[in-house]
Amino acid sequence: MHKTTFTIKNAQVVTLNGIISNGVVRIVDGRIAYIGTQAQLTEAEQAWLSDAIDADNGYLLPGFIDVHVHGGFGADFMDATAEAYDTITKFHMEHGTTAMLATSMTQSREALSSVVAVVESYISNGSSYAQLAGLHLEGPFVNPKYKGAQNDAYMMDPQLEWLQEWHEKHPGIMKQLTLAPERNESLEVIRWCRAQGINVAAGHTGATYDEMTVAANAGLNQAVHTFNAMTGLHHRDPGVAGAVLTDDRITAEIIADGIHVHPACIKLLARAKALGKLVLITDAMAAAGMPDGQYELGGLAVTMKDGECRLTEGGALAGSTLTMIEAVRFVINQVGLSLEEASRLASINPAQLIGIDEMTGSIEVGKQADLVLTDRDLNVRDVWVKGTAKA
Repeated sequence: MHKTTFTIKNAQVVTLNGIISNGVVRIVDGRIAYIGTQAQLTEAEQAWLSDAIDADNGYLLPGFIDVHVHGGFGADFMDATAEAYDTITKFHMEHGTTAMLATSMTQSREALSSVVAVVESYISNGSSYAQLAGLHLEGPFVNPKYKGAQNDAYMMDPQLEWLQEWHEKHPGIMKQLTLAPERNESLEVIRWCRAQGINVAAGHTGATYDEMTVAANAGLNQAVHTFNAMTGLHHRDPGVAGAVLTDDRITAEIIADGIHVHPACIKLLARAKALGKLVLITDAMAAAGMPDGQYELGGLAVTMKDGECRLTEGGALAGSTLTMIEAVRFVINQVGLSLEEASRLASINPAQLIGIDEMTGSIEVGKQADLVLTDRDLNVRDVWVKGTAKA
């Protein structure tokens, strides 16, 4: 039986209101019951410390939430098996992720239908590792000119009928749809998705700034892997990147690995977006956590060399080998964000984006004990999901 009532002491507790030094966090039945300093404990509460976990002045962070991840440790969400999903959720949990959206690739209707069904059954059975919070459909309603590492053989205009069928058969599973808003029928699909509480993100898109504005008026509220696979910023033609930078309705994802986006552009994005409108993602593929070699992403051959993944044919960047803790370290060390800012980008912002912030995403009394304990160099030491020790 896993112990879900325990205390953590001597922690630098990263909360939404700053860092609590010499902090104590009490977890009861998998939920956060107390947050404070050791000096604030009553005599009765001092008893908690006798068998408390000693954080040794390390950081206690809310668990990370990754809304855009394809796989890890040799497995891909397109594999559509519980075994593959266990592999992915275990690998990313070991690097601090406590919840994620299973992210699909541009593929056939049949392949995607299978993924939607397996994601639902995996959620209902309960993961032993990081929690699946739902599904992110990345494509197939995207632009072949900006295909990146997606298979253009399956790209098409948005099909509302497909989405309606999946939503009817598997209600509440779809949390995010990535599409190219310039494609026919996009606005109708955006409006329908938003009415069902599904986020709609622009990605793999050649939209103009004006097309992005029209899409945002219809409800488009997100951008996947900002700056990648989209029209860039030009001073007379702001494009998708210009719309993402300037439209406060759009939450921006960013891959902070130093390969996909230059640190200066991440800094620009961080300055442009309001505090709650930027989220770190990994966009990790099956090669994450694996040695250099040959892999596959959505049916396409990928070569990984020195940790960088590119399509074997054509050389386009193909996902990443990033973990969320590495992304957090990168934006602190290379972009200049504070630990508190980086923690928001990795936890509460994505939690709010997909509507699970009442339950998780920050260290607050009453919330699930989804926690990551690191040393002072932000190396993961322990991970808890719903108060159960995982790493």
